[in-house]
Amino acid sequence: MKIRVVKTSSNARAVQVVHYQNNKRVILQHIGSAHSDEKLNELILIAKERIKSFSNQLSVFPDDQPNSLLHLNHCTFVGVKYRFFYELINSIQDKIGFDDLPVLLNDLVTIRIFEPASKLRSLELMEQFFGIKHSRNAYYKIAPKCIELKELVEQKVIAFAKENYAFQFDIVFYDVTTLYFETFEEDELRKNGFSKDNKSQQPQILIALMVSKEGFPITYEVFSGNTFEGHTIIPVVNQFIEANKVKEFTVVADAAMISTENVKQLIQNNINYIVGARLGNIPSSLLENIDNNIIREDGKSIRIKTDNGFLICSFSSVRYRKDLYEMNKQIEKAKQVVEKPSKSKKLKFTKTNNHQLEINEGLIEKTKILLGIKGYYTNLEASVADDKTIIERYHELYKIEQAFRISKSDLQTRPIFHFKEQPIKLHILICFMALVISKHIELKTSSSIRKFLDESKKIIDGQILNEMTNKIVNVKAITNSKMKDTIQKLLSPH
Repeated sequence: MKIRVVKTSSNARAVQVVHYQNNKRVILQHIGSAHSDEKLNELILIAKERIKSFSNQLSVFPDDQPNSLLHLNHCTFVGVKYRFFYELINSIQDKIGFDDLPVLLNDLVTIRIFEPASKLRSLELMEQFFGIKHSRNAYYKIAPKCIELKELVEQKVIAFAKENYAFQFDIVFYDVTTLYFETFEEDELRKNGFSKDNKSQQPQILIALMVSKEGFPITYEVFSGNTFEGHTIIPVVNQFIEANKVKEFTVVADAAMISTENVKQLIQNNINYIVGARLGNIPSSLLENIDNNIIREDGKSIRIKTDNGFLICSFSSVRYRKDLYEMNKQIEKAKQVVEKPSKSKKLKFTKTNNHQLEINEGLIEKTKILLGIKGYYTNLEASVADDKTIIERYHELYKIEQAFRISKSDLQTRPIFHFKEQPIKLHILICFMALVISKHIELKTSSSIRKFLDESKKIIDGQILNEMTNKIVNVKAITNSKMKDTIQKLLSPH
């Protein structure tokens, strides 16, 4: 191929791309006509680029870099892609071991972190932000594999936690939350129940989650929405122990998980426990024991043997002031309701006597005794874990609350728009995988996933249309030193 310049009848100079075959000239493309040297040089430049395009020769430059000079007056900016973010999350997924999983599953996890949306919208966003295409039906093709995929994901997550966070099964934190649906119709899985989202009229599911002492997610389970949360801990913990052949195990959970039956089963299965105690429900004899023996000074505690294990009670002056303020506020409200009874209001410090509403003086006295006192149940002997250790471990339960916050707020796990069990469970699996990656990012960078996203979104690839070749050229952004440091932390061996 050659460039041919010929004069036209209007004394202009025409530029053509020609090819000679069998001693005959074939005009492949007419580039244009010029009436000035400047315009002529420009047309010749375009012709050279067209010849490169026609020749299909391999470039010595990488695929994502322009293989020729870009001439700004012949270029159009067509958009951006967030390939840096996609490739970084992809590298983290490989590091965890998710590279063996379906590509679509990993891509749905990535877009869930980047910009949560419905599954169909996620497919559109993947193409828009990352240039990745998947068919609409692909999601429902992998949905039937959700159970075996969950087992595989959890195996990889636990192995990753062992290697990167020294996870040894010695202590885990357990809690549950509810996720509601944008519908009012129930089925076997989606049931109305006590909602932590104040959506009691809408069907929901119950999610149980276990995390390590760092707050790194380890495993999860899905229950129907009307399941009592206290009935979830035994099957989840037992299944986890059996699957991983765990010998020494301590679970930390809030007060809702404790019952006499749960305690029996935990002990029978050699599971150690640290759970919150609801002191408002304890027998009067136990209350009297606490009142007579606890020293109401910061850091003081007592240990009492009960049917639910050792009850450890500690006192805090800060908690005392908070409890006192709340009690006085509730007593004042109760007095107002007693003075002006209302059918719609039944407050903590009121009771009915002969169909008359009155102040519950007995409950007030009981509450006064417990001001500033917090209780914890455990089966661990003081020689194994003293009171201070038990209290510290329980207070670390906030880490699982952080995990739920990330899941519900940043990853927008709720509401759920699916209606069939398999797509619902696949949605939860995607959110769990996204939570694993997000928590790893937070733990390694000491920064929130939101800040990480903000910084990552600053590194974008520009897409420029080279009008000379009619091809789009990707121009990669330079990774700043701060993000290079982040990459090192996230992808380092340990």
